[in-house]
Amino acid sequence: MSKKTSIILLGLIVLLSSQLFSQELNKSQISYAWLEGTWIGNGFGGVSEETWSSPSEEGKMMGMYRHHTEEGALTFYEFIILDEEGMHVKHFTPNLIAWEEKEEYETFEMISYDENSIVMDGLTFKFINPNKMEIHLSLEDENGTIHTEVFQMFRK
Repeated sequence: MSKKTSIILLGLIVLLSSQLFSQELNKSQISYAWLEGTWIGNGFGGVSEETWSSPSEEGKMMGMYRHHTEEGALTFYEFIILDEEGMHVKHFTPNLIAWEEKEEYETFEMISYDENSIVMDGLTFKFINPNKMEIHLSLEDENGTIHTEVFQMFRK
C-alpha cells in the first residue's frame, strides 16, 4: 500500500469515526427530546409548570419548574439539568433562596431511557402522547414511608 493510499484510508477512518460518534450523540438526544417544550398539570395539591429546552450537542437538557397553589400563590421553583447520567435539581423559594447549600443539589441517577420513558432512581417520566406525559416521583415522609406523587402533565 502506498503512502498516499494509507493517508487517504486514515482520513476515511477518521471521518467515519467522527460521523458514528455524532450519530451516537444524536441518537441519545432523540430518545428523550420529546420532553422539550412547556407542560402544565397537577401535583402536590396545586399547579405544576415545567419547561424544557431542546437537547444540547452533548445531549443535555435544561429544565425549569414552578409550583403554585390552586389559588395562584407561588410555593417553589426548580432549576434542572437532564442528561444520560440522570437529573440534577436545585430548589428555590419564591424569593430565590436555595433550599440546598450553595454547592449541593438533588440527584436522580439514570436507570434507563427510550422514546417513551425516562426512568431514574425515584423519578420516572412517561410519554403518553405528544400532548400528555406522567411524572412519578417517589417521596419519603418523616416516618420513612415512601409514597408516589403522580403528576398528569399536558403540553401548553
